[in-house]
Amino acid sequence: QVQLVESGGGLVQAGGSLRLSCAASGIIANINTMGWYRQCPGKQRELVAAITSGGSTNYTDSVKGRFTISRDNAKRTVYLQMNSLKPEDTAVYYCHANLRLYYGLRYSDYWGQGTRVTVSS
Repeated sequence: QVQLVESGGGLVQAGGSLRLSCAASGIIANINTMGWYRQCPGKQRELVAAITSGGSTNYTDSVKGRFTISRDNAKRTVYLQMNSLKPEDTAVYYCHANLRLYYGLRYSDYWGQGTRVTVSS
């Protein structure tokens, strides 16, 4: 029904940059909030950044000033530009979307499969 397909992860040296992309497809009527979460081994998944359909953004403190989230509503795609990467940013990054299907009455949460980001020191 719905797929969130992520791309852009990889290995980068500390101080480098990566750009993650996530495209939503399926019988989608409307997408509310889209965002990125990350999970390090042995830790809980945490919110990195989120953006509403109107463009309001929210970031976790540790990435403020380094990461920028954006979205293209027409393409149903959310991006995460990550600059000045640090080894502690190493994690699996998951795309998230809160959306409503054409035949649905309520909004539900959907997740991508995850893309690994590794930052070497």
